Amino acid sequence: MLVTIGSSSLPNIQGGRASVLRDVVRNTTVCRRSELYRDAIAVIERRYSEEDLSLHKVARTVATSRRQLQRAFAEAGDTSFRRELQRVRMARAAELLRSGSVSVQAVASAVGYRQAAQFAKAFRRHYGAPPSAFRGQGERLAA
Repeated sequence: MLVTIGSSSLPNIQGGRASVLRDVVRNTTVCRRSELYRDAIAVIERRYSEEDLSLHKVARTVATSRRQLQRAFAEAGDTSFRRELQRVRMARAAELLRSGSVSVQAVASAVGYRQAAQFAKAFRRHYGAPPSAFRGQGERLAA
């Protein structure tokens, strides 16, 4: 008996076993995508400072395709690679700025931006305030 997995393509399995098999396959897929998502987040948190960090590079690192990783971000994380990378970079930038001893240019470079102006624009879009507003502010400003 040849059984293909897809949208209702299990006609050779009797009774509710087709539904059970679909559920098992779906649960396995969900678990795999959750694992990919967690692995990708760990890579982003380690490598966020790389200017050229990309979905393709992270996918290669976690041994999957770009498309599978996109699905993992969408389904397991309810986000996208770009949004998650931005979130990690902005959180680290805010930490550095709160310390008060690092220039905006240095922070931009430390979190993966080539140009301070590009970083400042992204920072303002993310937090609703310029990087200078975070300098020495401790925990008072938050996204």
